Amino acid sequence: MRLCYVADVRNDAVGNSFSEQAFSELLALSTAILSTTTAKISPEFFAGQSVGLTNTTLIAILLLLVVIIGFGFRVSQLGAESLSEDELNKLNTVADYRANGITASNGEHPMLMKASQTLSVAAFEKWNSLFPSAQVSVEAALRFPCVFLGALTSILLFLIFAELFGNEIALITAVLWAFDPSAIGFNRIAKEDTFVLFFFLLAFVFWLRAQRKAETSGKPEPLYWATAASLGAMMASKYLPHLLGIIGSYYYVFQGIPQTQWRLGKFKWLIFMFVMGIAFVIFNPPILLPETWKAMRSFAGEKRVAHDSYEFMGQFYGNQMSLWLKGLPPTFYYVFTLVKIPLTTVIAAIVGLCFIFRKKMGDGRYFILLWILFWFIPFSLLGGKFTRYFTVGLPVVLVCSAVGWHTFAKFLSDKLNNKVLYAVLISAALLIPLISSLSVVPHYRLYTNIAAGGSNRTGYYFPHDEFYDASTNEVAQFIAKSAKPNARVANETPALYDYYFKRAGREDLRSVLLSDKNEMNKFETGDVIVIARGRRYIRNDKTIQTITATMTPAQKFSLGNVPSAEVFVLQKAWNVAIE
Repeated sequence: MRLCYVADVRNDAVGNSFSEQAFSELLALSTAILSTTTAKISPEFFAGQSVGLTNTTLIAILLLLVVIIGFGFRVSQLGAESLSEDELNKLNTVADYRANGITASNGEHPMLMKASQTLSVAAFEKWNSLFPSAQVSVEAALRFPCVFLGALTSILLFLIFAELFGNEIALITAVLWAFDPSAIGFNRIAKEDTFVLFFFLLAFVFWLRAQRKAETSGKPEPLYWATAASLGAMMASKYLPHLLGIIGSYYYVFQGIPQTQWRLGKFKWLIFMFVMGIAFVIFNPPILLPETWKAMRSFAGEKRVAHDSYEFMGQFYGNQMSLWLKGLPPTFYYVFTLVKIPLTTVIAAIVGLCFIFRKKMGDGRYFILLWILFWFIPFSLLGGKFTRYFTVGLPVVLVCSAVGWHTFAKFLSDKLNNKVLYAVLISAALLIPLISSLSVVPHYRLYTNIAAGGSNRTGYYFPHDEFYDASTNEVAQFIAKSAKPNARVANETPALYDYYFKRAGREDLRSVLLSDKNEMNKFETGDVIVIARGRRYIRNDKTIQTITATMTPAQKFSLGNVPSAEVFVLQKAWNVAIE
């Protein structure tokens, strides 16, 4: 098959199979924004020419609505949850940048996201001074850059998959990303994964446009360099160099095809690498500091791993990259897919994945297959895992779901000769994630689908990542109001509690590790113990069992209706030895 990088050929493989009126009806049902119109379904299915949504104004309006709704989900009550221990590290880095300029603070991670957070925190401080009645919390300010790029990711997903599979599948994918509770939850934490996904997708948008330009006698070089700069920004967001292999392999897999105009050649490849390197340094100048390399070596040597295990489905596993199959099991992200994504999306994704392997999907299917190869396989085999890493893998599930829904709905509507059925089925595909997200506002990470037990199983599968220290501020405020002067407070995140104690005006309180047995055996009347879900490890499990079996909590805390933490206050001298 000859590969032509023009949109109509890529779209041929899938067959854009419903009209503007039908898609307007779909979005009306799914978002309650557009008025219902008459569905008008074309009989072509994988027909060889685009007959679907082609009005660019309508597409732009729909995309704008999707982005606004997705942004609304992501920004709503953004400061409702406490900072996590990881996010506090970012906030400390922001403070260091503002006080000292560019430093190697938090140097094991690149600078681009932290620089944007510095600007965001400073901007919202100015906002707070100008509008004291509309204060923005530091938690929200720190997370805002990820929220902003997370919402814009819907546009990039549309641009890529419109090029590869057609406008309809692309728009379904964009809406699924905007509404999916896991996607929203990932974008609401101040970590690098949202940034790396955004710039990875942006690079591929430029890459596809460059190839199209080359095939239509244009000048693709500016788009090649834009691709390179985006990849440099991706690497300045998180050190995941193997992701470069997805775009590189997509380029090389078609080298045997004659009469293509988009080959770079050795000289342009050198320029490409140079531009990528320059962009990487511009976006990540701390890479030039020796202290950064020391921090990276320490991180790569796993000398900064703070905890000895990860609780997954009620069992403890080592959580270090170098453990490989001896660490968290390879099924980790597949279990996540099955339990933390709406069931209709999961079922459709399984169907869609089968179609991705079919030649009728066109040459664009290779991008998905390479994405699976370079992300799912390595991250499944590595021993260290966190659910937020799945930010980069989640779009694969969603586009497969879009293909599955598109294929199933078109087949069934044609089979039953019911033109409205297509719009109804696709509307359900979009409405169910929307309803799922609405059911867990603002604690999106707690979502568990009905097949996995729903709210009854929240916090069972991935407690560390589901709770993510979200109740810390509330717990710290309670302790600050009730604890005796100079009380010890046992918990698993001392720096985080010290930060919130300082905000509450109780710098006299002394945080110690719950798993520090020497400190625990010194506890006296009036000292405080915090047991937070998601902070249970091999090293503190016996201590937690002892405390919960022998003491009554002074206060319990919840995220929504889900228990998240308990506070115990010693009523007499500690008389149980912790071994």
